[in-house]
Amino acid sequence: MVKFDFSVLTQDGQKVDSIIISGKDQPDAERKLLQMYHHCRVFRCEIKQGETRYWQAMSFEDILASITK
Repeated sequence: MVKFDFSVLTQDGQKVDSIIISGKDQPDAERKLLQMYHHCRVFRCEIKQGETRYWQAMSFEDILASITK
């Protein structure tokens, strides 16, 4: 899923910046946003570039060894 960074103007005029919502595409993320902020007006939407994280698998023995040290 892709993450989208929205800035919206709520129905009562409040500006809300940086609402991060994940979705399969922008319309899907906007649908989720409108479920939370009814009748809001989106004035900015950016695609968030995900951080690339590399995970190294550890065996159970490695975990136990690191705990007992």
